[in-house]
Amino acid sequence: MKKCVYAVCALLWAGCTASRSASDGSKDREQKETVQIDSLAPNPFIRHIYTADPSAHVWADGRLYVYASHDIDPPRGCDLMDQYHVFSTDDMVHWTDHGEILRASQVPWGRKEGGFMWAPDCAYKDGTYYFYFPHPSGTYTNDSWKIGVATSKEPAANFTVQGYIEGMDPLIDPCVFVDDDGQAYMYWGNPNRYYVKLNEDMISTSGDIVKIGKLKTYQEGPWFYKRNNHYYLAFASTCCPEGIGYAMSDSPTGPWDVKGYIMRPTDRTRGNHPGIIDYKGKTYVFGQNYDLLRLEMEEHHERRSISVAEMHYNADGTIQEVPYFKDVKVEQIEHFDPYRRVEAETMAWGYGLKTEKMPGGGIYVTAVDDGDSLIVRGVDFGKRGAKRFRACIAAEQGCTVEIHLDCVDGPLVGTLEVKATGGMQAYKEMECRVKGAKGVHDLVFLFKGGAGKNLMNWDYWRFS
Repeated sequence: MKKCVYAVCALLWAGCTASRSASDGSKDREQKETVQIDSLAPNPFIRHIYTADPSAHVWADGRLYVYASHDIDPPRGCDLMDQYHVFSTDDMVHWTDHGEILRASQVPWGRKEGGFMWAPDCAYKDGTYYFYFPHPSGTYTNDSWKIGVATSKEPAANFTVQGYIEGMDPLIDPCVFVDDDGQAYMYWGNPNRYYVKLNEDMISTSGDIVKIGKLKTYQEGPWFYKRNNHYYLAFASTCCPEGIGYAMSDSPTGPWDVKGYIMRPTDRTRGNHPGIIDYKGKTYVFGQNYDLLRLEMEEHHERRSISVAEMHYNADGTIQEVPYFKDVKVEQIEHFDPYRRVEAETMAWGYGLKTEKMPGGGIYVTAVDDGDSLIVRGVDFGKRGAKRFRACIAAEQGCTVEIHLDCVDGPLVGTLEVKATGGMQAYKEMECRVKGAKGVHDLVFLFKGGAGKNLMNWDYWRFS
């Protein structure tokens, strides 16, 4: 039996220890280890799947979205990366998994063997979301890379491949920026650097492809943005390991002045890939590391995890260096409201859990084993407090969901008795009484069941 004792104590991220059996993703490995929660928190912020190459954007609905590639679990190498996922947040701590939005089999012109769905980006213009992704059209990938384009009217679903951008050299790592005048630019390249203007259709190019001159320490993964009349080009810097470097310009086409590091290279990780965005009065830099992998095994594989840190500017627009992701704490922007429908895949911590798509659409939490837990931070129950808890669950056998405050062994305020629903896709609402849930607390759902594994699938929950 896998033993999980995950806990986060009273917004301090300290003092609680997690004991578990490490796994290779299939939960078959029996090597035991002890992990201090605050050694990871808040990074990596996605823990139920492996992710890389974060592309961060804030759209009109006010949420921050991150588009990411997906490393295969169990590890099979980055050549078999086969899909893209989207995550979003409104408080920088709780991330909702919107699921897979595109995979290689949906690319009509793509490599018949699949795989090679590498670093993407997304842009918005005139009511349409444009998703850009590198993918080869032939078996010999280095000669056949193309930048594909998929579109949708939604930020996190229903993307359809429209084709690829013609006339470009076979390179990777697209980044698309739409300037204040409506002109769109694409930047890309590894190891060389290029840009080109895009036409109004956001799929075809305008004018010549321009090679950007030498940028000291540039390796790959360009990220382009504008802030306070300064243009910034961030990139994976130095190799190997890779940090995050940046350059500045007064124009979207350069010339570029390399300023130094946003995050210095460190032996604690290898590759990196930046994404930078302003959100609710703060600036955040996204990247990737191998910290979650190292909880699983000592052997190195391309199983990366996206991470985030707050970033600060100097008065002249230059950027202050940011410590390594594992050494920073990202503050929760606002308290969490439990008196609404909350998708179960929204979590601050849920290591060991997985998410899957429902047959009819939507996402649910699965791979729920005895002793697993799901944590929600900074939940505001108010002065009067919660009286009842309701959840939509599917289960083949009975089990329980214990509701604790602050830590896994903190006050028990309710116990949901889950009864068999007739199958793992037969969802039913069930509820229990709650007593003592008042004020602001971290919330811990602890799962228990004699069957040990695959106790339930969980769709959503709410307090009342």
